[in-house]
Amino acid sequence: MALFDSARFSTSAANIRQLPGAGLPEIAFAGRSNAGKSTTINVLTRQGRLAFASKTPGRTQLINFFNLSRRIPDTKEREDVAFLVDLPGYGYAKTAPEIRETWSALVGGYLATRPSLTGVVIVMDARRPFMPADEWLIDFFSTKTHVRQLWLINKCDQIKNQEKSKVLQLAKKRAQEIGDHVSVQLFSGLKKQGVEQLQETLLSWIDPEGRLS
Repeated sequence: MALFDSARFSTSAANIRQLPGAGLPEIAFAGRSNAGKSTTINVLTRQGRLAFASKTPGRTQLINFFNLSRRIPDTKEREDVAFLVDLPGYGYAKTAPEIRETWSALVGGYLATRPSLTGVVIVMDARRPFMPADEWLIDFFSTKTHVRQLWLINKCDQIKNQEKSKVLQLAKKRAQEIGDHVSVQLFSGLKKQGVEQLQETLLSWIDPEGRLS
């Protein structure tokens, strides 16, 4: 989709005070370190290094904003319509305690207070879904029905079809118990599987009335 192809880096924030002004819809990508958040964003936007994907878990320590824009009809100008937000990974045990505390304050503060947060994509490794840190985030948003959730079961190419089916069914059952604001899908950043479904879901969050299509 052209909207996601338009993604460009906008700004980074190392603390809550550095966050840009709220306004346009924001979709945050959260997940354990090395679950594949940055790769997911790169595949979604068809840009190899838009979001920095490190092989070292816990490397990304900033909140990174990427703006999505569209061309204004009958002009050559563009306007921003939404932001993708890459959050620092959580749950990496070997990270220094002071860094973990900084991350908690930064990510927790953003998620709890951001008025323009429209949805959150919780990226989980298909081989290890629903780890304690994932569960905390799911529970945190369970009653915030104005924020959509997508549980993205990533790296599904690493498990067998029978395991895929089992993980997906369990996740869907849990999502139904929480509410209609939660959805689930399988995904593989490596194999680029599930990209179109992800794009359609996120576009429905950004543009529920279909004005951008």
